[in-house]
Amino acid sequence: MAILAVNAGSSTLKFSLYPERDGLIQPSVLTGNIQGLEPHGSPEIVWRQSGPTLRDVLTVGTADPFDDALIHLRDLLARLPDLPPLKAIAHRVVHGGEYFTRSVKVTPDVLKKLASLNSLAPLHQPHNLAGIDSFAQAFPALPQVACFDTAFHGTVPEQERQFALPQSLTRQGVRRYGFHGLSYQYILGTLQERSLRAQGNVVMAHLGNGASLCAAQAGQSRATTMGFSALDGLMMGTRSGALDAGVLLFLMEQGWSHDRIQTLLYKQSGLLGVSGVSADMRKLRADASPAAQWAITLFTHRVVRECGALTACLRGLDVLAFSGGIGEHDSRIRADVCRALEWLGVRLDVQRNAKACGEEALSIHAADSRVEVWVIPTDEGRVAAREAAALLR
Repeated sequence: MAILAVNAGSSTLKFSLYPERDGLIQPSVLTGNIQGLEPHGSPEIVWRQSGPTLRDVLTVGTADPFDDALIHLRDLLARLPDLPPLKAIAHRVVHGGEYFTRSVKVTPDVLKKLASLNSLAPLHQPHNLAGIDSFAQAFPALPQVACFDTAFHGTVPEQERQFALPQSLTRQGVRRYGFHGLSYQYILGTLQERSLRAQGNVVMAHLGNGASLCAAQAGQSRATTMGFSALDGLMMGTRSGALDAGVLLFLMEQGWSHDRIQTLLYKQSGLLGVSGVSADMRKLRADASPAAQWAITLFTHRVVRECGALTACLRGLDVLAFSGGIGEHDSRIRADVCRALEWLGVRLDVQRNAKACGEEALSIHAADSRVEVWVIPTDEGRVAAREAAALLR
């Protein structure tokens, strides 16, 4: 049997199929991405089973391109050879709020509670839940399991959770939650398989279009840069990251509406907003304009700044790990961050750093480094599959 792990977004559907053998989740035997599902997009499916990466254009025959994507995915699973039958579908869900601190089997009541959290993660949560609903209709006989990005951070101490707001608001759930938990769970598990120091003080950097840092100690999350929503902390692709709340009061005084502010913070800020060019780090690297290069400088500075803060919370640093699209593939970001952290004893092996490209877990620290530095390609789907398998057992 196998578990299909999916991550439904606004215009994409990422999927991976993980066989289960002797109670253990095995490496994926099929991975893919259905993209171009936005209005007026050009839907296509890209997948890889064992050989080369293949690509198909999707024919849209219904009012909702996502429904066509699911039909195509169901047909693909039926026609590809040597695939094990499905046991369940595991969904990445960004926000579990105070309702869910571990994975759950989806029911109407679960969906209702999760929908109440849509405003806390408007770029992700509504699409995650729409994906669950569509999969339940396309695969009615299979259990649907929700796996939460917030759950990993359930171990952070109370002083990390609470804002300096009245207790009445705290009791209503206005507190820090943290995100990218499925990724951090995978990164930390991989580190623990490879390094004895991973049980010590670890800072993990999930750097991509969404970006955050997490401090772990004794294998548990102790602090993270994201908070109540997926806006806080680091500068991101289109999101602002940490922002003085006075800016929002100022914009409201200027007549800005809720929707306009939300669009600004989630879709028009970050690398895109500062550069005026792109939210894609690869495009900014190729652009010599001062605005593009300044956006990279700000992004790097925020990572360094928060690394220092998390190290202070841990009272030391044993391991630094990079992951995510930028963290795995941009050697210059890694080099610049490590150079700024040399005061902690971080020493980078230049050749190993250049070699790391997200294909395998690789240490990139020099022999005389007091801090281990790793590049860990993340696999959130595998963690979700493990969670679903454990829940169903």
